[in-house]
Amino acid sequence: MKTELQAKTEGAEAKQVKKRAPTLYAIILIKLGKGLLLLLLGLGVYKLHDNNLPEQFRQGLQFFHLDPEKVFFTTLANKISEITPANIIWIARGTVLYSLFSLVEGTGLLFRISWAGWLAIGESAFFIPIEVYELMRHYSHSVLVILALNVLIVWYLFQNRGRLFRHHHRQH
Repeated sequence: MKTELQAKTEGAEAKQVKKRAPTLYAIILIKLGKGLLLLLLGLGVYKLHDNNLPEQFRQGLQFFHLDPEKVFFTTLANKISEITPANIIWIARGTVLYSLFSLVEGTGLLFRISWAGWLAIGESAFFIPIEVYELMRHYSHSVLVILALNVLIVWYLFQNRGRLFRHHHRQH
């Protein structure tokens, strides 16, 4: 039989777990949105594996009334002609695999599973040095925003891991 103190403690813990976490919800939306977009991109790339890419590129230039003789477009056309169907399949598979990683991560965060929090911290922290390197090499506002988001995600999830990801062990 539970004592009154045990009942109050369990009730307080249940209320604390159910606290809203709008920043966590935003992180979940970012992770799930990224996963969905990458999944769609991977499937779209896969559909290109048996297409004539140089011909499609030429048609795209004509559609947008761009001059295919400009150096930029001829260089790009030469690069596109080097892409093989096997390359496209590898790119599609890698993109789909990474999308599934983001979808699992976002779903785990949604259910507040502690390993998903650590996964999100690890993934976001992994990209920070790469983004710093890119900023030092070539400044870009978009890379700066992505870097700031990753630093915020790592900081927020690490600082709040105890509150956000409680273990639900029953004590008998």
